[in-house]
Amino acid sequence: MPRTTEGNLIALTQLLEGNPVATFVIDAEHRVTHWNRACEVLTGVSAGEMIGCKEQWRAFYAEPRPVLADLIVDQAVDVAIATFYDSKFKRSELIEGGWEAEDFFPAFGDNGRWLYFTAAAIRNANHEIIGAIETLQDVTARKQAEAALHDSTAFLTQIIDGSSVATLVINADHRVTHWNHACEVLTGMVASNVIGTDNHWKAFYARQRSIMADLVLDGAGDVDVGRLYHGRYRPSALVQGGYEAEDFFPHFGDGGRWLFFTAAPLRNAAGDIVGAIETLQDVTERRRAEEALRESEERYRTLSLTDSLTGLFNSRHLHDCIVAEAQRTQRYGRPLSLLVLDCDNFKRINDSFGHLEGDRVLKALADVIRHCLRRSDSGFRYGGEEFVILMPETAWSSALSLAERLRSVFGSQVIQTAAGEEIRCTVSIGVAEWMAGDSEKSIIQRADAACYRAKERGKNCVVVAKPSD
Repeated sequence: MPRTTEGNLIALTQLLEGNPVATFVIDAEHRVTHWNRACEVLTGVSAGEMIGCKEQWRAFYAEPRPVLADLIVDQAVDVAIATFYDSKFKRSELIEGGWEAEDFFPAFGDNGRWLYFTAAAIRNANHEIIGAIETLQDVTARKQAEAALHDSTAFLTQIIDGSSVATLVINADHRVTHWNHACEVLTGMVASNVIGTDNHWKAFYARQRSIMADLVLDGAGDVDVGRLYHGRYRPSALVQGGYEAEDFFPHFGDGGRWLFFTAAPLRNAAGDIVGAIETLQDVTERRRAEEALRESEERYRTLSLTDSLTGLFNSRHLHDCIVAEAQRTQRYGRPLSLLVLDCDNFKRINDSFGHLEGDRVLKALADVIRHCLRRSDSGFRYGGEEFVILMPETAWSSALSLAERLRSVFGSQVIQTAAGEEIRCTVSIGVAEWMAGDSEKSIIQRADAACYRAKERGKNCVVVAKPSD
């Protein structure tokens, strides 16, 4: 049998009373017909006070005005609803002719409450509006959470924007969410052109590729990071999953810039990576200072090892080299030879042309020595007009060949003085090979004695030291 109207009303009342969502119903005359328990709890107004009256506004507002259900019964157009709810309303996506809105009610609770409410028409069999139903939900906690998130985001933005260190942030989709002013200044790319895009690579590279933040976001390991940064990176000592690196960017500024940059993952409450932050610092001046210091140290080291006049190694360095080569010779049984060279008649050159021209002759001999040396050989100015050549892995016979070539080349040299005069000079050479029982001093003495015999034989010749020397 068909259900009676009274039965329908009883069923509706039971349905509304059992609904945990605050709900009330008005009829075509705007009288409240239902006001469920959840609505009593939410509004603090009992059903007994509301049912049968037309003053449902008293539960929500300080002065008379229609509630959303009243506007539905009156079939209010958009403009009428907008008058009371401004931009806080919209048409329902679920119910034809229904509306939904969200608003703050300052008289609810201790500090007011945010309510989300919907209203829809109730129609008879002829599709005529005979009332309206309105539901209300307390969304204060959500609104507070949204406000807290907004404040937190705004606070984070202020922190990043207020930092003097260039900083960028990307989200889980590799899109830029933050690009502070320091980053604009460093890269020359304004925030408005990069935020919301995944084109941040354009600020650093000529072709599309991942930056450090992209790698961190993707959970890249050492192999992937190393493929792009080639040993110029290291894992962060401070942040798990983070990296730091130093690299040269040729198109930054005039002549390029060195940047030190760090990247670290951003995680949500569950520990999942949801973004990455990267900071960049211009360390060009430090790198230039370090390079200048290295060059200065290298120049100092070179000066400390070389003779200022000839550019060959000095006698102090000769000592270190002989000790090292002698130890290698004794350990592996390999040959080692040493030459002592002395300019012939050098005192006469100084007396005839002056010491400056004598220096010119020494420089010419040093040039010949450099020209004749093999890659493994080393040349030294031992003192005055005397020079030494140290020849590892070389027996006396091979050393003799080099000595003869050097003697011949130098003897053919014509040295022009500042006044246009010609100087010809020769060199006497003594050759000695390392022998068991030799020392740094003894091998030099034997080669020097052989050089002296070369002078006794008429100069401009080579003499090999005898074992008994």
